[in-house]
Amino acid sequence: MSTARHRVWRPSGPLDVGATWGTLRRGVGDPCWRQQHGELWRGLRTPDGPVTLRLARRGVGAPVAAQAWGPGAEWVLDALPRMLGEGDDPRGFTPAHELVAHAARRHPGWRVPRTGLVLESLVPAVVEQKVTGQEAFSGWRRMVQRFGDVAPGPGGVLGLRVPPSAPTLTQVPSWEWLRAGVSPQRADTVLRVVRVAARLEECVGLSSAAARARLTAVPGVGVWTAAETAQRALGDADAVSFGDYHVAANIGWALTGRPVDDHGLVELLQPYAGHRYRVQRLLELTGAGRPRRGPRMAPRTHLPVSRRRAG
Repeated sequence: MSTARHRVWRPSGPLDVGATWGTLRRGVGDPCWRQQHGELWRGLRTPDGPVTLRLARRGVGAPVAAQAWGPGAEWVLDALPRMLGEGDDPRGFTPAHELVAHAARRHPGWRVPRTGLVLESLVPAVVEQKVTGQEAFSGWRRMVQRFGDVAPGPGGVLGLRVPPSAPTLTQVPSWEWLRAGVSPQRADTVLRVVRVAARLEECVGLSSAAARARLTAVPGVGVWTAAETAQRALGDADAVSFGDYHVAANIGWALTGRPVDDHGLVELLQPYAGHRYRVQRLLELTGAGRPRRGPRMAPRTHLPVSRRRAG
């Protein structure tokens, strides 16, 4: 078992770790995520290698106590404040709707995270393209279980996994993607992404516009996928999930009482330029959106998903 590195960090303002990092979790069965006894455990792949990260916080206002194991331990502890949104700047965010103001008051500790790990967010976002949430999360879960690494130190004892590396993903045969329930189109996009992984990780140092242009230059990576990545990895408070099946309709319903399309969403969020994703996420956190009616969509079975236990 590797030696633990430690850091105790006190945020400069309110911080809700669960809300801030909630979008990093890929479904309730995410193999890279564990919560138990008030502690959050994550398996990550950093530029310095795999790491197990443990966070604990004993009450509101208390410092964040972090432990990390593995080659990436120093990297993740150095980056921890940024990853938890310490650099998030809400200046210029002025709610134009009472519901948005209410959401901001209700969730003062939510921040836009900036993990600095582009592939960690981009590859799962590709897997999640144009499928139900259940399909998306299960597909990525199977790939991590099958091709990810055991997390260093005590993470491995907990069954925690680290996402597959870019070189590993380039070697995954087509039938393994199919067995995981990932279509050939999405698998091909993942391969195009990981082949230029180094260039895409450089997006962390680019402006929002330049990062978006670089991400979407990869065939198969569109506006939605780039936004889902920028929200998590780049700390982009303006990266709305345009093209999402639900986002525009939910925000339209919450703010006007009727669903809108992406064109309507652009107009509706115009007063929030620079903070449009901030509005999206705050409304999500409060549960604002269209009322759900009727049965849920059944999972599709057109791909030969393997039912054997991944190992």
